[in-house]
Amino acid sequence: MNHVLSKTKQRSLLLVALLLMGCLQLFAQTRTIKGEVTDAQNGDPLIGATIMVEGEKGGTVTDFDGNFVLQVSSSAKKIKVSYIGYIDKILAISENMKVNLESDSKALADVVVIGYGTARKSDLTGSVATVKAKDFNKGLVSSPEQLINGKVSGVQIMSNSGSASAGSTIRVRGGASLNASNDPLIVLDGVPLEQGGISGNSSNFLSMINPSDIESMTVLKDASSTAIYGSRASNGVIIITTKKGQQGGLKVNFNTTNSMQTRAQMVDMLSHDDFVNVINQFGTDNQKSLLGNANTDWNDEVYRTAFGTDNNLSLSGSIGKYLPFRVSAGYYNQSGLVRKDNVERWTGNVVLTPSFFQDHLKLTINAKGTLNNNSFNNGGAVWAAATFNPTIPVYSGNSNYGGYNEALDADGYPVNAGVRNPRGLVDLYDSKSKVSRFIGSMDVDYKVHFLPDLKLHATIGADYAKGDGTIYVPGYAAQSFNKDESLSGSDYKYGPQKNENRLLTLYANYAKYFENIKSNVDLTAGYDYQFWKSTTPLYYTKSAAGTTLSTVKASDYRHVMLSYYGRVNYSFDGKYLLTATVRRDASSRFSKDTRWGTFPSVALGWTLTEEPWLKDNKVVSNLKLRASYGVTGQQEGIGNYNYLPVYTSSVTGAEALINGQYITTYRPEAYVSDLKWETTTSWNFGLDFGFLNGRIGGAIDFYTRKTKDLLASVPTAGTNFSKTILTNVGNVDSKGIEVSLNATPVQTKDWEWNLSYNFTWQNMKVKNLSLTQGGSQTNVKVGPSIDAYQFQVLSEGYEPYMFYVYHQLYDSETGKPIEGAYADLNGDGEINDADLYRYHSPAPKYIMGLSTSLRYKQLGCPVRCTNFSSLS
Repeated sequence: MNHVLSKTKQRSLLLVALLLMGCLQLFAQTRTIKGEVTDAQNGDPLIGATIMVEGEKGGTVTDFDGNFVLQVSSSAKKIKVSYIGYIDKILAISENMKVNLESDSKALADVVVIGYGTARKSDLTGSVATVKAKDFNKGLVSSPEQLINGKVSGVQIMSNSGSASAGSTIRVRGGASLNASNDPLIVLDGVPLEQGGISGNSSNFLSMINPSDIESMTVLKDASSTAIYGSRASNGVIIITTKKGQQGGLKVNFNTTNSMQTRAQMVDMLSHDDFVNVINQFGTDNQKSLLGNANTDWNDEVYRTAFGTDNNLSLSGSIGKYLPFRVSAGYYNQSGLVRKDNVERWTGNVVLTPSFFQDHLKLTINAKGTLNNNSFNNGGAVWAAATFNPTIPVYSGNSNYGGYNEALDADGYPVNAGVRNPRGLVDLYDSKSKVSRFIGSMDVDYKVHFLPDLKLHATIGADYAKGDGTIYVPGYAAQSFNKDESLSGSDYKYGPQKNENRLLTLYANYAKYFENIKSNVDLTAGYDYQFWKSTTPLYYTKSAAGTTLSTVKASDYRHVMLSYYGRVNYSFDGKYLLTATVRRDASSRFSKDTRWGTFPSVALGWTLTEEPWLKDNKVVSNLKLRASYGVTGQQEGIGNYNYLPVYTSSVTGAEALINGQYITTYRPEAYVSDLKWETTTSWNFGLDFGFLNGRIGGAIDFYTRKTKDLLASVPTAGTNFSKTILTNVGNVDSKGIEVSLNATPVQTKDWEWNLSYNFTWQNMKVKNLSLTQGGSQTNVKVGPSIDAYQFQVLSEGYEPYMFYVYHQLYDSETGKPIEGAYADLNGDGEINDADLYRYHSPAPKYIMGLSTSLRYKQLGCPVRCTNFSSLS
């Protein structure tokens, strides 16, 4: 019995021991780790960082203080810490972990987006400038180009007018042409956008892209960097890259910017008493009879305080492990300083970046939609406010013209040559437009399984836009008065115009580092097809009474470009750099004999700080010499069919009388069958420098460009059909110096102070304007006109578009101009065209930009100023 009990006791003890061992083993299978995740630069906690166990499914995220607690198995060795915008880090597990993540911008700072790919900044041989989102201009920004205004040397951004919808003119190194386009090529997520605008938004097409969606903007300036775009790159290239989603949890971002604008300075206007004194002293009896008792400030009737708002919401993250996404929506509304001037924009953007087969296959799907509602002011009201009689009130109870006081003749009609009531011009003018746009693209990148150094890329892109609008002036408005038709009014509809831009890009890239010969080789070869179409249906201009005033005929314009290109980037030991590019373009805008153009470039670089005698220098951290040569083409800004015999309808006076009825005749347009590419040959010499481990850095560039076979319209002789003809004629030369400087005087955990300065000097001269060998042309009048007088000229040996005016005389005591007094420059005793002289060029010779930002922890204060000056 005792023996049995003893055996039972032994079994019980064994069972208890086994249970205890199991419990101990269970506790030993898991353990708890704790840690903190912070920004490596400023030490701030990173909220929502993801911590995953390597080889296991477990994970967590950091709290509001950047802390985390995670249960891991006893066999777990490492964790992976990730956060959007930062470089992932894999660490060995310890009890209390301190994890510092580096900003991804530091890794990306060495990678620059170039045409058809990317390159390390250290390997660049061309003149390239990139501005990241963190360095963009802050505040209410209506259009992408405003993000980099004053940020890049050699880039000039000028507002077309004070209107809210006016847009900007962009010039990279001043442009390279006279009559063809001087606009840079804009490439949005790999899709080259059509230059120019569309009906209802003709001067501000780029504004239909939401600036809040942009991640970076890269400016390619010299031929070495732009030649990969061939015939479209003579005026530089601006590559816009939009934001994308990344792996991690859902991130929601909302920002709003609101603004108020007023005119900083108004034109000094005469008060009632001052105006009466002037009229009583110098006016006629008729003018004196028009004086009243009011004291009206017409500027107050035309101008106003302008308000703006910009609101943007974005969601980004990843659905599962393989589908990062970003979705955004924006609403922008800006009123202009002139009454009735307003822009309203709705935008939406979806970006998907899935990957498959262990990241061998990656897709980037972009879809952007925009709807613009524009309201335009009556530009004539601004001039009227500066010249209208200030002694009469705005309104009159006896007025037949909408209740507004007007300058009337003896018969009670508005004076034909008189200025209309400024407030009436504003209130009785209704001009609106609606423009919609869709830009979509899909990029396919495949890293070949059996040859991982080879990547195949395809882009399918489309850009569709539609615009139309109306201008309505009621029949009783004085501004629509016509003495022959009395009060006619108008109801003018324009559009709808439709633009279509389709793109197919195919290229292969092979990149490999050959360690045995210390060589890095990057080869790219590709093909582009791009198709453009612009259509406008038949539509009519009608009066307020419904009478047809004019007929606009339907149009359908198309053109196509085919391109083949190749590029070699070679680096030996990180010291000696070579880039060679060639592109061959064909444009349907030229005949089959001249439509193909070849555009090569070559560039060399020498990184001195990689040499043994400078590599470990503690002061000089970067020093690189660059030199490049290249040829680019131009075919923008001209018609699609200038090389073909085209017939157009003649003027009314040329109608033919047939069987008692006048029939519209058609006349041949002048044309040049062998029209060819305008070409620009460029040289660039540059120096990149950096000191104190990058705390001070910058670049200096000198460039020279020669453009020949200018696409220009010249007078034709011996025909009554056409006064001008588009042909290849003339040469222009340009040169310039660009300096950029960046410094970080203060950089601590809590404080950071950054300074950025850029300077540009540029000069352009017309070398030849003649079609004949040895011939010359001077003072060819061009540009806008006032009362049919063109006041700008092209002259050989001078800058283009010089103002050609009389020499104004000034009072020696007051320094004020003397009305109607001009210098007799040729001394013949008369003031005539022989006394005109070239005054100044409208293009600035010097451009300077200065920006600074001061940060204390998370509080920042950016300041920017830009200056244009001309001393020609």
